[in-house]
Amino acid sequence: MLIATKLPNRTKIIGKIMQYSNNDVYLNPDGAKPASLRPTDRPTLSIVVPVYNGAASIGILVEAIAALPPPAPGGIEVVLVNDASPDESLGVCQNLLKTATIPLILLDLSRNFGEYNAVMAGLRAARGDYVITMDDDLQNPPEEVLKLFAYCRDQDFDVVYTHYDVKHHAAWRNWGSKFHNWMAGRLLGAPKNLYFSSFRCMNRFIVAQITQYDGPFAHQDGLIMQTTRRIGQIKVKHHPRQHGTSNYNLRRLLRVWLAMALNFSIMPLRLASLAGFVASLVGVIGMAMIMVEKLLGEPPLGWSSLALAIFCLAGVQLLMLGIVGEYIGRIFMTINRVPQTIIRQKWQNFTADEKNYEQK
Repeated sequence: MLIATKLPNRTKIIGKIMQYSNNDVYLNPDGAKPASLRPTDRPTLSIVVPVYNGAASIGILVEAIAALPPPAPGGIEVVLVNDASPDESLGVCQNLLKTATIPLILLDLSRNFGEYNAVMAGLRAARGDYVITMDDDLQNPPEEVLKLFAYCRDQDFDVVYTHYDVKHHAAWRNWGSKFHNWMAGRLLGAPKNLYFSSFRCMNRFIVAQITQYDGPFAHQDGLIMQTTRRIGQIKVKHHPRQHGTSNYNLRRLLRVWLAMALNFSIMPLRLASLAGFVASLVGVIGMAMIMVEKLLGEPPLGWSSLALAIFCLAGVQLLMLGIVGEYIGRIFMTINRVPQTIIRQKWQNFTADEKNYEQK
């Protein structure tokens, strides 16, 4: 059974179409509504997975999640967000709608918006009392899902992050993560030694709060730090990548860092002000030294020193202008309603009474 919601004009239809409401189109080759096609209970746990170049791994991941013992009372659902993946990920996900034995929601974004924005779309679609976000590369083992969920629920945390003894990433990626976490502690006021992992569990309160943000520069960790300090950590396994290569490169990691630094902190502006103060102080000291040399009759400093000073000051000024310009540019894009995501199409393999899934 397959459902395409709210975008029937873009739906490829096979078999007879049965229209049961104004918003849902149920596709069934037999032309009869199956007895099992009925509203499901609200799930206890939703798992949001952004999909990009994940055609080889996403089916294995969903199958492994479906094999987990479902947490009472509502079980597990999976929300897949295809972030305009260039491989066959969308087709694989559509096939999973037909074969999955657990509730499955599939969102297809109109273009690539980036992992953090794709996760925001998935969080809005998720119906669970708790929501876990994880990658599609199988480096976070699915069997750790219930351990993470139980720890968040039983310890009454708003958010639980995972951390690892060993991370199976390239050395430069591990160093980049360490720098990101070090800066996050200073820019966001994060708890000491907190590791920001994309494999995290959030309760419904946190999901409802952070999904109110609709700007184009989404960063879940920054939004979480603005909302709560009831945060926990739990150690889990981290496996080597089995399929493909990492989608992250230095440029994407820099973009993530800028989203955190410039959207959720004014520390860069304060650093720019400090740099200006230091440059001015150095200038005053240099002027005093020149005056002393002049009074003592010593020859003045050469033009090379003067040129060096000018270049240094010009560099500091341009750096300050760049930081201020970045802030202004982001304000401009936010005011002009640059979309966080655009969902081209949504599918789900169950019917749902939306009145039962209003966020609390």
